[in-house]
Amino acid sequence: MPVVQQGSINTTALIVPDLYVQIVPPSVTLLNGLPTNILGVVGTATWGPANAPTVVGSMADYSRQFGAIQARKYDMGTAVAAAVLQGANNFRCVRVTDGTDVAATVVVLATCITFTSKYTGTLGNSAQVIVGTGSQANTSKATVTMPGQVPEVFDNIAGTANALWVNMAAAINNGQSGQRGPSQFIVATAGAGTTAPTLATYSLAGGTDGATTITGTVLLGVDTVPRKGMYALRNTNTSIAFLADCDDTTTFTNQVAYGYSEGTYMVGVTPAGDAIAAAVTAKATAGIDAYIFKYLLGDWVYFNDTVNNQVRLISPQGFVAGRLANLSPEQSSLNKPLYGIVGTQKSYQNLTYSSAELALLGVAGIDLITNPIPAGNSFGVRFGHNSSSNAVTNGDNYTRMTNYIAYTLNGGMGLFIGQLQSPTVRRSAAATISAFLEALTGQNMIGSADGTQPYSVQIDNTNNPQNRVALGYMQADVKVRYLSVIEKFIINVEGGQSVTINRQSVALA
Repeated sequence: MPVVQQGSINTTALIVPDLYVQIVPPSVTLLNGLPTNILGVVGTATWGPANAPTVVGSMADYSRQFGAIQARKYDMGTAVAAAVLQGANNFRCVRVTDGTDVAATVVVLATCITFTSKYTGTLGNSAQVIVGTGSQANTSKATVTMPGQVPEVFDNIAGTANALWVNMAAAINNGQSGQRGPSQFIVATAGAGTTAPTLATYSLAGGTDGATTITGTVLLGVDTVPRKGMYALRNTNTSIAFLADCDDTTTFTNQVAYGYSEGTYMVGVTPAGDAIAAAVTAKATAGIDAYIFKYLLGDWVYFNDTVNNQVRLISPQGFVAGRLANLSPEQSSLNKPLYGIVGTQKSYQNLTYSSAELALLGVAGIDLITNPIPAGNSFGVRFGHNSSSNAVTNGDNYTRMTNYIAYTLNGGMGLFIGQLQSPTVRRSAAATISAFLEALTGQNMIGSADGTQPYSVQIDNTNNPQNRVALGYMQADVKVRYLSVIEKFIINVEGGQSVTINRQSVALA
């Protein structure tokens, strides 16, 4: 009396009389929406892996993996800090270098052992290795320290002469069984030296960041394996991304192409202090009329850098992208307060944007940070638009909801591939999509102002004629209506001594 999973029994081959129980999975599969809060940031750092997307959830995480934020252009930590102030907490960080980066190193006792920082960068210059006597007799100990990190202790390393240095290198590189794992800060290379160790502290030096000649091309990287720069974010389900401080408009078309291919909302910016007319011309020249790209005016932001004890000018990208990442995908960045902004280049001159200037930017598909916003005297995003000129696709909510729905379906509906196209399978597929959209309706992520059902799913003979079914096709036609973002609120006020007020009594049930 076997119990098997559905599909495991070939009924045409059953000969022996018996009871056969098949476990049938639910006919309606529930789709779990992809996360929309993953924010990709590409920039420079003083430590950490290069061209490898690294998960970061806070500034403490960032500092541990990439070092402190730096007061320089293209700094990834500064961009992350601005986004964290808006509530963003799920990053994929990609460190880039200009190729001149060097790992810190120190040679011990001429030829005995060399300690090299695990990553390139100036943070490695702060690493130290203390070599001394081990806890057990006739052994040695190596303690690796980094600022702000828990020291790594490799104790009771046995051996004499050159064997000791070989064993020390093995312990640091491979860990010690039952005691600790390998070092996260350095790698060790044993030499041919035989000098016995004495208690001493060895400081690593010579590490460089490779951040001197960063360009838009470096930040973009390459899309061949191993991928570099922006392209290292592929397949990370990044919802929003930006190249830190990248004001090179020649990179925008590449960012647009990448955004479309990955379903990632890219956030770009023009140079600091850019004039409105220049920004409008640059957009037209770059050819970025695209809903996948958010184009910010180069009215850069003054940021209170408590790490470097200065107020400095940084790109608005981190503030805007961080706010978007902290919003549900049906929401717009329009009229939402931004935090941690001391001022903008415009506000520092006690200037505000005129209606004519805002109209010019709005028509051109260029967004910006202003103070005030319609909600009051606060810094915030003024339009909540992407760079598309199409009025029905130029909202933040269109970009993010469209990507969210499309990539959720892409990630969850593949289970129907390989099944037989029957009425049951069709109903199951339609029900799966409908259940997902009904859940969005219940959460007010999609809807209609008139209260009608905001979606439809069709999988029937009408859109699946037999000649296409015979070729292996099954088609679902899905329509979804998004909730509209209120951009213009018109209040008609009639006042005066001659105004007549008509009141109508409404009977309560």
